[in-house]
Amino acid sequence: MPIVTVQQGPRDVELKRDLVARITDAFVDAYKIPAETVQVWIQEVPADSWGAAGKLIADS
Repeated sequence: MPIVTVQQGPRDVELKRDLVARITDAFVDAYKIPAETVQVWIQEVPADSWGAAGKLIADS
């Protein structure tokens, strides 16, 4: 059973629904497995808890 973890900043629920569907479809197509066996976990990280290039995303 594939488990995919996506770490990202907060997104709208509709965008997350679409992402989960697309990731699931990709595994179904590539591995020829049932969609029910694919799990997608979305971990949302607030902008004040994520940094890039030496700065918090919240400060960008």
